[in-house]
Amino acid sequence: MSAQDRIKVLLDTDIGSDIDDAVCLAYLLSQPRCDLLGITTVSGEPQRRAMLADALCRAFGREGIPIHSGAANPLLGVQRQPKAQQAAVLDRWEHRRDFPADTAVDFLRETIRKYPGEITLLTIGPLTNIAALFAVDPEIPKLLKSLVMMIGTFGYKKLNTFVEWNAYLDPTAAAMVYQNPHISSVSVGLDVTTQCTFSAVESRLRFQGGALDLIADAAEVWFKQSELLTFHDPLAAVSIFRPEVMEYETGTVAVELQSSTLAGMTNFGEDPCGRHKVAARVTPDAFFREYFAVVSGKAQS
Repeated sequence: MSAQDRIKVLLDTDIGSDIDDAVCLAYLLSQPRCDLLGITTVSGEPQRRAMLADALCRAFGREGIPIHSGAANPLLGVQRQPKAQQAAVLDRWEHRRDFPADTAVDFLRETIRKYPGEITLLTIGPLTNIAALFAVDPEIPKLLKSLVMMIGTFGYKKLNTFVEWNAYLDPTAAAMVYQNPHISSVSVGLDVTTQCTFSAVESRLRFQGGALDLIADAAEVWFKQSELLTFHDPLAAVSIFRPEVMEYETGTVAVELQSSTLAGMTNFGEDPCGRHKVAARVTPDAFFREYFAVVSGKAQS
């Protein structure tokens, strides 16, 4: 595979809460077309989240990937995700411990400026780091190749909720990113990700052996609160390399900030001239074929 065939990716994650972040990172570490330039963490206990990311990288034999700790709290409002619960497994897995606080934004800025027009920024947590990055360096949005986000819900009638978790955790940051006039984005929301799920029983069967044992270990922490693994974040990652697993609509996105009960709601308006694409439909079988072919090492490069 030539260097031109590989896609440079930066991952911003709140790994350590929902298990799907670790499931997503496993895909990126296994995807032969992914040139993972670095990982940044966000939300409560970001340094412990960095330790988890490092443990998973080491389990996959990729300990050289830069990892940086970012924002611990949202730009405004209270922290609704104060703990990285899956960090409870760290005493069973080798990992680095010395992560300085708040180095994520500087790392993202330096790396994107080093590779202008080449990097896909993948966000699978609240957008606190990203909003801060765009505020600190307004040129950064124009230097990205693409911005892909797991955020929002764009088909409300299909769900019992109007607000997705990543947007809810920092609505102000989400609004700042979507409102940036220099950003075009791809958003993968709950209305498609909730179509790709595994039960805890099925997850235990599929995630075992080698580096996947770490995911299985962390998943047991998640299964104490949910018997379902929903592939929210992995679907966003797969869309970078296999966009055909989903269909998209183009338009505008506005984030609700005024309502205390609906803060973070993502309002989509279809517009062929809009700057944002949102996933509208997914083919779950195609997604699962791609995901497990990659993490099993059987993907075609």
